[in-house]
Amino acid sequence: MQEGLKRKDLLGLRFLTHKEIEILIETAFSMKEVLKRPIRKIPTLRGKTVCFMFFEPSTRTRSSFELAAKRLSADTLNISGSQSALLKGETVLDTLKNVDAMGIDAFVIRHVASGLPHFLSKYTDAAVINAGDGMNEHPTQALLDIMTIKERLGKLAGIKVLIAGDVRHSRVARSNIHGLLKMGAEVRLFGPPTLVPQEFESLGAKIYYDKKEALRDVDVVMGLRIQNERLKGSFFPTIREYRKFFAITPEDLEMLEKEPLVMHPGPVNWGVEMDFDIMKEKNNVILQQVTNGVAVRMSVLYHFISGERQDGEIGN
Repeated sequence: MQEGLKRKDLLGLRFLTHKEIEILIETAFSMKEVLKRPIRKIPTLRGKTVCFMFFEPSTRTRSSFELAAKRLSADTLNISGSQSALLKGETVLDTLKNVDAMGIDAFVIRHVASGLPHFLSKYTDAAVINAGDGMNEHPTQALLDIMTIKERLGKLAGIKVLIAGDVRHSRVARSNIHGLLKMGAEVRLFGPPTLVPQEFESLGAKIYYDKKEALRDVDVVMGLRIQNERLKGSFFPTIREYRKFFAITPEDLEMLEKEPLVMHPGPVNWGVEMDFDIMKEKNNVILQQVTNGVAVRMSVLYHFISGERQDGEIGN
């Protein structure tokens, strides 16, 4: 097992170093071996308590975090907006402080407000792990994406990754840009100009509006969901037109000299950002991403709960 990160919080990949990402990924591979055993449970976090504060709908992230905690023998507590004193006017900060007083070792927080985990981390000595905050970051999703790429391609440095779709509203895209660039990959962004603004070039990504050029020589194609719940105004005329010019299809992939990995953080709007027949592609690793999500989140919980810490936090 790799040495601890000696940090308090995981708030975003833009704060991590290449070495820290490497440690988390290598530990995730060790955790994946645990998940292959007949008894998929180890006592690493026995006696520790993880509180899940999810104020946005989630299937993959929440389920994999809960499984990760249980595989490490941690106790778990769930807080949601619909079943808490928030309905009575209590603030999220008050909720965290009251639950923290019961003895919590880590808070896993998902919220529509960008920056909320960063704010809450200042009011607890427990580890705070960002499970997705608004349009800011989703660090553990990017970590599992990076793990999946390394597992399939054997490397990260020098590969070309295309992220296609609603980049503007995607916290997954932001975390992947930060993480992949730090690991030595080239990151390309593709979609309509309204959803892939030029400002992303400042992060180090390359922007394309022509699909053929965007796909040239890529090793990975990662689709992103059109986030209708965040679209305020018209970002493209119709779904039909979006599909015609920007959807990734099997025909697009057949024209390439090499077969790229096909990825998506989910949920997928089949027939919009990706053709349903993409599911039949032999290099489709979407479900492998889901599998790796448990291992990555085991790694994160292990390092941020059991590891020795020093002054300074990832994300602060």
